[in-house]
Amino acid sequence: MITTHQLSNGLNIPLLSAGLWVDHINYAMLKYEINTSLRIAHFIAQIAHESGNFIFMHELSSGIEYDNRADLGNTKHEAIAVAKLHGKSVGYWFKGHGLIQITGYDNHKACGAALGLDLVDNPTQLEIPKYAALSAGWFWATHHLNLLADSDLLVRITKSINGGTTGLEDRRLKLESIKKALGI
Repeated sequence: MITTHQLSNGLNIPLLSAGLWVDHINYAMLKYEINTSLRIAHFIAQIAHESGNFIFMHELSSGIEYDNRADLGNTKHEAIAVAKLHGKSVGYWFKGHGLIQITGYDNHKACGAALGLDLVDNPTQLEIPKYAALSAGWFWATHHLNLLADSDLLVRITKSINGGTTGLEDRRLKLESIKKALGI
């Protein structure tokens, strides 16, 4: 568990902002066994980076770069049909949502099934703090990131989330700061 003060101090964010998120994050961490200091520090550092310190619950890009991504399920007939029904491109409709930026038709569908939500027709549900945090915990667990956090493997965790090392220095700074706030 992390306290409001630890979250605020560790990320240098206002206490009020930390207070809006801490219960949702703690619930997700409890549910997905993110329950050691190292696991908590890595999880917080990654979700803070991905969301711009809990400001952005959806990816800022247009999503066009995801339109033809078969690896995300975005070329499936169902994905294209749903996006078209909503008047959007498939990449836009299934671009990143939530604290860890769940991206693509397949991820939205799987995450929705796990959380009991229809994230195919309503992916913006992941912008609600409770579901934003739970989706991050779900992603973390399904990608076995606790094991990497236990070994303090920042680069491997980053690659699992991002597919590369985008933002690695920011993630490293956040991790160091959260570790300090947690006393590790």
